[in-house]
Amino acid sequence: MIKLFVAFCFSLFATAIGAQDVAPDALIRSISDDVIGIVKQDKDIKAGNRSKINDLVEAKVLPHFSFNHMTALAMGRNWPKANAEQQKALVAEFRALLVHTYSGALSTYKNEVIEFRPLRAAAGDPDVTVRTQVKRPGTEPIGIDYSMEKTPGGWKVYDVVVGGVSLVTNYRDSFNAEIRENGVDGLIKSLASKNRSLATQSGAKPK
Repeated sequence: MIKLFVAFCFSLFATAIGAQDVAPDALIRSISDDVIGIVKQDKDIKAGNRSKINDLVEAKVLPHFSFNHMTALAMGRNWPKANAEQQKALVAEFRALLVHTYSGALSTYKNEVIEFRPLRAAAGDPDVTVRTQVKRPGTEPIGIDYSMEKTPGGWKVYDVVVGGVSLVTNYRDSFNAEIRENGVDGLIKSLASKNRSLATQSGAKPK
């Protein structure tokens, strides 16, 4: 599953300028050009500087995710069981986990090409799906669908479906299993431990 995310990350980064006024498919299209351009030109990022890659992810990716919504979906029926403090911790750890995933993807960029399909949505729809394909020479194209919702701050991504597999559904299975064994606090500790391990492996400083 993580290998598939290597492909989709490259079409998911954005600048904040004017984001509230941009259609969801136009936003995804414009931001992919922005970040891929940065990756191609920045020697440190091309060399795999994870601290600099993490900074890029923080600046360009995270503002365009609805992390509360994503975490609630990934938790499923267990979300209401968590108190406010636990929910806040879960959102923070899930956010950190995705930072590591996207940073790893950027460090392996290999001239992927992104193709966009026509947006099928009525004017005023508050929830849409932006469909793309990511192509890399010598491999089969990977279909990537972005579930996006309109918020006061512009369009936000709350799920990504890669090759027919949902990001939040994929995590929901593992989250539910951990909660059954060790409760909500056990899941928080597990995510925190995984994030520390990923930070150590990458050589990046934990946030």
